This record gives sequence, structure tokens and C-alpha cells, in this order.
Amino acid sequence: MRRLTLALLCATYLCLSLIAALSLWRNGFGGGVAVSAFLGGLGLCLASHGMIMRMLEMRELRGEVEAVRDAHRILLDQVERIDGRVVQVAKIVEADVSRSAELTDEVHLLEKLVHKLTRRFDEQPQVAPYLAARGGHDVRGHEGRRPQSLMEVVREALTQGRVDLYLQPVMALPQRKTVFYESYSRLRDATGQVIMPAEYLAVAEPNGLVTAIDNLLLFRCVQIVRRLARQDRRVGIFCNISMASLSDDEFFPQFLDLLRANRDLAPALIFEVGQAAFEARNGVAARNMARLADLGFRFSLDKVTNLDLDLQDLSRADVKFVKIGAQTLLDELTEVEDRLVLRSMPDLAAEDFALLMRRYGVDLIAEKVENERQVVDILDLDIQFGQGHLFGEPRAIKEAVLAETGAPPASTVVQMPQRRAAFG
Repeated sequence: MRRLTLALLCATYLCLSLIAALSLWRNGFGGGVAVSAFLGGLGLCLASHGMIMRMLEMRELRGEVEAVRDAHRILLDQVERIDGRVVQVAKIVEADVSRSAELTDEVHLLEKLVHKLTRRFDEQPQVAPYLAARGGHDVRGHEGRRPQSLMEVVREALTQGRVDLYLQPVMALPQRKTVFYESYSRLRDATGQVIMPAEYLAVAEPNGLVTAIDNLLLFRCVQIVRRLARQDRRVGIFCNISMASLSDDEFFPQFLDLLRANRDLAPALIFEVGQAAFEARNGVAARNMARLADLGFRFSLDKVTNLDLDLQDLSRADVKFVKIGAQTLLDELTEVEDRLVLRSMPDLAAEDFALLMRRYGVDLIAEKVENERQVVDILDLDIQFGQGHLFGEPRAIKEAVLAETGAPPASTVVQMPQRRAAFG
């Protein structure tokens, strides 16, 4: 097609040149002028044709170059996306490998703990048979066997992993938004009945098993905090720990290694101790608390009965929260010279107590809040956090819902038995 077009154009150029030459010859310019005009016209037409074709070819070439550049840019974008995806996959694989190594270390630590528990149980004498709290029947492993002692029941619960984690929400006031959870450990016997602390601590404390229970509770708390962190839930967990655990030369180094490997969880994991135990802590426990504080972990004080607190000591020990029973706090209120004060601190206005504590970096939490009247009263005292059955009862977290980021829904939790006194 292009050849035919070129032939027709050449014929047209010849015709035009010939017409111009004949016109000059007919008008008397002579044969030489006519021939020159013919050749000149033909040359001009061919030159113009060449220039036009060159321009069209350059335009087409520029279009092709731009198309190649666009394709190159698209290819670079795709390569960058693939490279980013490869880096992301590499990070995920690296995180999984790291997590696998951490889990391996935790499993080894748990195995050591189980062996330690077994040795301790074997060394202890048997105690009185354990009776089911509600039915009053002996708990038997199989029909016809002798009744199990409470020690045996606790042993089975610990070695077989029947240690449940209960969570109770701590609310920001007055918004009533969940900002923390307090964790509790509960054991279950072979029949599934919950063994409360008042029961199992009777044998756990004399036989040095509180450390083991603390360790298992810590593993549960780390599990929960990890899962919450994965889903970007900025919720802290209060994890109870005994001074015996903080003073145990065998337990604490392993405990510290575990926390050092999980120090990224420090902002979300708060260790809670009782006021009496804190004030009576020995030098070893104080140093170990300082080592945890160096890793970024914070502490909370509960079971507070004396409001005349040494705030400087709390600040030095990195205690950031103090829990006081709502009714205990309200019972401390009294009027002196038409001014509402606390009996333990008569020189300080009651509404300034929480502010004073915040100046030392300590937040006050009113716990065991049971009714709306108490909420109004503690808000008048400028207390910013509340905890109690009014806001939510402790609920057992099942394995299937450990990944839940919100408060455990009623359909997937086991309600805590109504024995509030055991929650200390």
C-alpha cells in the first residue's frame, strides 16, 4: 500500500512539473526554460515530500519512545511493589522465626516448672481430703478410688494446665471506657469446679507453690498482651505477683529472662503487689523490682488499708497505680471545720488526695465499686479510674477467645462464681 501511494505521489509530482514546464513553453519562454522549470518543480516536490515524510517519521518515533518510557515506568512500579512485598514477607518470616524461638524458650521454662512442681508435690505429706465446695462430695479420679487430698487436686490442676485466667475491666471515669484489665488465676479440679484462692492458697503458701502459680499466671498474661498488641489494642493488664516470687533466687532469673525477651510488652504489663507485702519487702525483692523497672515494667499497689502512703517510696519503686476499695475510701471521709478530709490525712482536703498522688506519678484506682452512688462520690474526689462488679465482673477467658480485643462477650466466657471475698 505504501509503494502504491509513493508511485501515485511521484506521478502527481511529474504531472505538476510537466504542466508548469508546458505552461512556460506555451508562453514563449523557450525550451530551455521549460526543461529547467520541469526539473526544478520535480526536485521541489520531491524535497517537500522528503521533509514531510521525515517529520511524520519523527513524530511516530517520539510516540514510540514515550510508549516505551511509560512501559518502563510501569515496570519499575511493579518491581518496587514486588520488592516491598518481598521485604514484608521477609519481615513476617523473621518475626515468625523469632516468635517460634520465644515459644520454644517458654515451653522449656514451663517444662522445668512442671518438673519442679512434681518434685515439690512428691516431697510434701498428704493433707485432708478435698471436698467439692458445692456438693460436699469427695473428688475422685475414678469411681471407687480413695478421695483426693487438696494437695493432689492442686497438683493435677497445675501439672495438667487447669489454670484459668480471669479478667476484670478497669474503666476510665467518667467515660467508662476500658483502659486496663486485672488478671486473676483460678484452678479447676477434674470435675471442672473452680478452686478459689481461699482454698488452694491454704496448701500453696505453706508448700512454696505461690511462685509456680505466679509463673503460670504470667504466661497467661503475656499471651493476652501479645494478642492485644497484634490488633493494636492499647490496653494494659494488671498481673498479680507475690513478694515470694520476687525474692525467689531460683524463680526470678528465669522470670527476668522471660520479661527481657518480651520487654516490648512493658507498657502493657503492670505487676501488682499488696500494700502490706510491699512495705515489708526485703532488700532482694526491692532490687528485683528495680531490675524490672529498668526494663520499663511498672507496679501497682492493692489491698490498701492505710491511706497515709509514703509517696516518695512509691515513686522510687516505680509504683504507678494504687488501688483502694471504694467503700474503704469513702469510710475515710470526715468533716473537719466544714471541710471534707481523710481521717489518715486531716491536713489535706479529700478532693486533693488524688491530685497529690498524680504529682508523684501515681494514679489512684477505686476498686470494688458496687453501685452508682459510689461512682458519684469517687468522681467528686477527682478519681479517674474505677473497677468493680458495677463495671464488669471477672470473666474466664477461654483458649478460643484469647485473640479477642474487646471485653469478653457473654456467649464465650464463663461467669465468675459469686464469691467476691476471694478476690482480695
